[in-house]
Amino acid sequence: MDTTVNPENLSPENSHLPRTCTRLRHCVALWASRAALLAIALASVPEAGAQSSGETAPTGKQSGAPENSASPPSLTNLRYTEDYSYLRDPSKRTGAWWEPLKYIPLDSSGTSYLTLGAELRFREEAYWNFNWGEVPVDNYQWYRMMPYADLHLGPNVRLFGQMIGAWATGKETNVTGVDETGFELLQGFADLKLPLSDSADLTLRGGRQLLSYGSERLISLRYGPNVLRSFDAGLASIEAGHWRVDAFYARPVQNEIDSFNDRFDGNRSVWSAYAARELDEISPSSGLDLYYIGNRNADAEFNQGSGDEIRHTLGSRFFGEGQGWDWNFEGMFQFGSFNRGNIRAWSIASDTGYTFTNLIFSPRVGLRANIISGDRNPYNPDLQTFNPLFPRGKYFGEIGLIGPSNLIDVHPNLMFHLNDQWTLSGAAVFYWRESLDDGIYDAGGGLVRPSGGSRSRYIGTQADVVLGWEPVRSFSAELSYSVFVPGQFIKDTGPSKTAHFVGFETVVKF
Repeated sequence: MDTTVNPENLSPENSHLPRTCTRLRHCVALWASRAALLAIALASVPEAGAQSSGETAPTGKQSGAPENSASPPSLTNLRYTEDYSYLRDPSKRTGAWWEPLKYIPLDSSGTSYLTLGAELRFREEAYWNFNWGEVPVDNYQWYRMMPYADLHLGPNVRLFGQMIGAWATGKETNVTGVDETGFELLQGFADLKLPLSDSADLTLRGGRQLLSYGSERLISLRYGPNVLRSFDAGLASIEAGHWRVDAFYARPVQNEIDSFNDRFDGNRSVWSAYAARELDEISPSSGLDLYYIGNRNADAEFNQGSGDEIRHTLGSRFFGEGQGWDWNFEGMFQFGSFNRGNIRAWSIASDTGYTFTNLIFSPRVGLRANIISGDRNPYNPDLQTFNPLFPRGKYFGEIGLIGPSNLIDVHPNLMFHLNDQWTLSGAAVFYWRESLDDGIYDAGGGLVRPSGGSRSRYIGTQADVVLGWEPVRSFSAELSYSVFVPGQFIKDTGPSKTAHFVGFETVVKF
């Protein structure tokens, strides 16, 4: 990798992109800026019945809304989980500008209807000393739009489609399908709902779709980076009482830079049985997950080498909140084969916090801690490196240099709710290698630094500050700063300069 980067070459005029891409960049930049201005204009006008995207207001009378109006569903990253069928009843409408798009009746009964929506995001990121000095300066822009249409044909048949347009400009590091994919089909699936009893339903789903389970430690949307991760999958889901059980077989979509050329990855497949139970006896937001996930990767790479991997994961997650406390504990064990050796790996993850609701700004004090196994001997064919499979992007903070393999980390954090619109959070992260005979990996599972014979355990110290603004349901903005001071292991194995990161994004979602 060429590390002799001239900062003067980072300007748009000197971009390495072809002329057509440069013009596209300007068009998309203009579109993003106008979208942001529109959203800020909307932010200045209170929405009837508006709520933050992470909350649902209690049903009942709201200021400026009809007495029988219902609360809108939370805006999710999956989008297909949002249910707007309540708008069939005119008395439950609030007059919000987005309501005519969310319920477009197609028959006299109103059970067949169309929902339209979109997400527009502009994000800029800047690194100084990326990977601790491998690239001195990398300042780039991400542009993303994701329109969708959700067609309900009666109560039991549904067609869902979502496109993605994603572009990156200005990158000094390699542009990959995670940064840019042009125009592509992100989701396109059909649902068939079959009632099994008065309290149980079976849903069959087939097609391209986003998958998200638990805390997204193993199967995620990869929402933080520019291109989301989708799967070509067949899924069966049973909901009965407090239980939901999903079973699926899927192949991850391999994202390419150009438009309309994404195909499933022939080297990889994943299959799972995932059961989740609500624990209302503790609190409405408490639950228990039990799962099995199988994974095949014909081209897996670890510190000891590359080869064919078949890995099975057994796990359980217990989460919830009550009396000011919140918790999220998860344990995972992996077994299988890699080349000629056996796999035995594990991970224990925790996230515990307490919110002081009686103090100004309602501060939440939290502590995350993880122990994630690494390989014991690179010359032994057996493998102990934990594989996070398809984890969330930016796993340990915005700077995103470290991923969940061969790691011990302690992550104290603090969040302030400055008012109904603003949040301010800060965190420190301390990283060690779990095994001295394994390297460190990024969030995508790629080997960042091999062990290199280093006997140092400490990787480094990270600090994060994030300022968030969500004035209305359909718009949010975020400004973040991170710094990563390398420890002795980084100093032993390559460039070891302090890395800095700044990120800014605006999101319009409706």
